[in-house]
Amino acid sequence: MSLLEEDLQHFPTYRSIRTPRVARSLALLMLVAMSGSIAFLLFVPWVQTAQGQGRVTALDPRDRIQTISALVPGRVAEWYVAEGSAVKQGDPIARLIDNDPRLLESLGAERDQVLAEISAVRSALRVSEIDVARLTTLVNEGLVARQELELALIKVSDFRSKVAQSRSKINGINIRLSRQSAQIVSAPRDGRVQQIIAGDSATMVKEGDTLATFAPTRTEHTVELYLDGVDIPLVHPGRRVRLEFEGWPAVQFSGWPSVSRGIFDGEVIIIDAAASPNGLYRILVVPSVDRPNWPKEPAVRLGAKVRGWVMMDTVSVGYELWRKLNDFPLQFQRPIDRDQSQPGAIAPSNDAG
Repeated sequence: MSLLEEDLQHFPTYRSIRTPRVARSLALLMLVAMSGSIAFLLFVPWVQTAQGQGRVTALDPRDRIQTISALVPGRVAEWYVAEGSAVKQGDPIARLIDNDPRLLESLGAERDQVLAEISAVRSALRVSEIDVARLTTLVNEGLVARQELELALIKVSDFRSKVAQSRSKINGINIRLSRQSAQIVSAPRDGRVQQIIAGDSATMVKEGDTLATFAPTRTEHTVELYLDGVDIPLVHPGRRVRLEFEGWPAVQFSGWPSVSRGIFDGEVIIIDAAASPNGLYRILVVPSVDRPNWPKEPAVRLGAKVRGWVMMDTVSVGYELWRKLNDFPLQFQRPIDRDQSQPGAIAPSNDAG
C-alpha cells in the first residue's frame, strides 16, 4: 500500500466522493464541441459576398417602362384603350384635337393662298427674265441705256426672293399640317397600357405632357443592384452574382451558395463610375449563359425588387467572423493580369485586407 492510500484511510468521506458520470460526459462533450468549433472556424470555407438590393429593369431603354406623351397641344378627344389593355405596335391609344376645331381648314386655306401667290410671282418672274434678255440685246446694240438693264435685273432678284419666302411659308404650313395629322397617339411597340394619367376632353394638354405609362412585353430582363462604396472597388465585370427575386420562394446562404435553393445566377456587366443620388453605386447584372434562365413574366415583372450577393473570394469561417466583429472590408485579392496568366508567368502576390 502506498503512502497516499495509507493517508486516505484516515479520510473515509473523501474516499467516498466520486466525479458524477453526468459531469464527466458533459466535460467530454464540451471538449469535443470546442475542438469541433475550432476546426470548423479554421477549415470550413466561406464565400464572401457584397450584398445589395435593386430591381428588375431592361438593358435596352426601349424595353423599359415608358411614358406616352402628347405630340401636339390640345385636348384628348377619345381614348382607344383602358388601363391594363394589351396593344400591338402602332395600335392607336388616344386621339387629340386642337383647341380650334377649324385649325386644319384654316391651314389648308392659308396654304392654297400661298400657292396662288407663288404662281403669280413665278409668272411675273418669267416676264422679267424675258425683259432682261431683250434689254441685254438692246444694250449690246447701244439702243438703250445700261441703267434700264440693271433695273430689270434688280426686279428679277426681287421676284426670286419673293418665291423663296413663299416656299418657306409653304414649308412651315406643311410642318403644322403634318404635326396636326399626328394627333393619333400610337403604341411604340407591343406591350400593355399600365396607367392612364391624362383626363377627359375637358383637360388641356401641352406638347410633351404625359398621357399614359406603357410597359413593353417580351423584354430581356436585367437587374440593377446598388452596392455600398466600401465593396464597390472589389467588384469588376464578370463577377458572379446570386439573385433572389421578390415573390419567388428561395432559401439563401450567402457563404455557402451550393446549399441555396430558389436562387438564380447572374454576371456583372456594367459598374457606374459615380454614385447614385442615394449614395450607393449601381451595377447591372445579366443572366449567366451557363446557368438556368431567370423566371419570366408574370412570375417576375419589370420593377420587381431583387436582393443580390456578388460572389467574392473564399475565406475560412473564422476569418469571416473576425472580419465582421472588427468591421473590416472584404478580403482583397489582386486580379491576375491576362499576360501573367499564361503558362510560365509569375502570378502576383495576394494581399489580405
